[in-house]
Amino acid sequence: MSTVQTANQTSKVKLAVFWLYVTLPLAWGVVNTLSQAMKLFQ
Repeated sequence: MSTVQTANQTSKVKLAVFWLYVTLPLAWGVVNTLSQAMKLFQ
């Protein structure tokens, strides 16, 4: 039973790292795009 619990915790950590890996560049791209678009509309 403990091996299943350990595997579940490990997969949650890997999932969190993966989401950070995907979300951070995506958020940076959105912020960068919006800041560039604001320059066009000023």
